[in-house]
Amino acid sequence: MNVIKVVAAVLILAGVFGLVYGRFSYTRETQEAKLGPFELSVKDTQTVNVPVWAGVGAIVAGGVLLLFASRKS
Repeated sequence: MNVIKVVAAVLILAGVFGLVYGRFSYTRETQEAKLGPFELSVKDTQTVNVPVWAGVGAIVAGGVLLLFASRKS
């Protein structure tokens, strides 16, 4: 498989997942204080909303890449 076709497929899949799920969360751990043997840390959960236009744009961009990759070969 051509590298461009792989990138196109990844873009299309990312766009579909972005439209289906709409958001993703991740946990970030920050070190607040260290006093001798004791460490205080905070786990903060962040949620990122994926806009609809970004999902549709990724699908369209992947489709265009796939179309041009198939025309070249």
